[in-house]
Formats: sequence, structure tokens, C-alpha cells
Amino acid sequence: MKIPEKTLSLALAIVSGGYYLLCTLIVSIAPDLYKSVAASWMHGIDAEKVWRQSPSDIGTFVWGFITFTLAAYVTGYIFAFVYNALLKNK
Repeated sequence: MKIPEKTLSLALAIVSGGYYLLCTLIVSIAPDLYKSVAASWMHGIDAEKVWRQSPSDIGTFVWGFITFTLAAYVTGYIFAFVYNALLKNK
């Protein structure tokens, strides 16, 4: 079954944007939880050494949201394109 590239890429961008917003919220209200999860995902990196002491400004938040969501959109499109190409070779 063929995957529509635009549909998959938009769905992935929406989900990723939601994750970005959730992550920002967790950093704001539970920074120690965030650091703990980040350290576990990054094989024990010491998050204290790279942790920003002041919260990000709105410009940094917006830029991060846009670039993260755009990267997810492009990734979804490429994934669907490659998947569909592999189906043709079956």
C-alpha cells in the first residue's frame, strides 16, 4: 500500500511539534525530570555541564519549534518517498 508523502510528512510534523511543546513545558516545570530523561537517552551524559541556567527567550523557542517541525516534515516526506520506491521494487 502506497503512503501519500504529504500526508505522512504533515502528520509527523504535527506530532513532532506537539512533542516540542511538551518538552518545553517539562523543561519549564520539571527541569530535574527533563535532565534525568535526557541523560538516560544520551547514555549518561552529564546534562549539568550543558544546561542553560536561564530559560530560553521567545525567539529561541519559536526558531527551535519551526526548525524541529520542518525537519520532521522533511523526514516524513523522505521516509514515505523511500518506502514507496521500495514497494515498486517488490
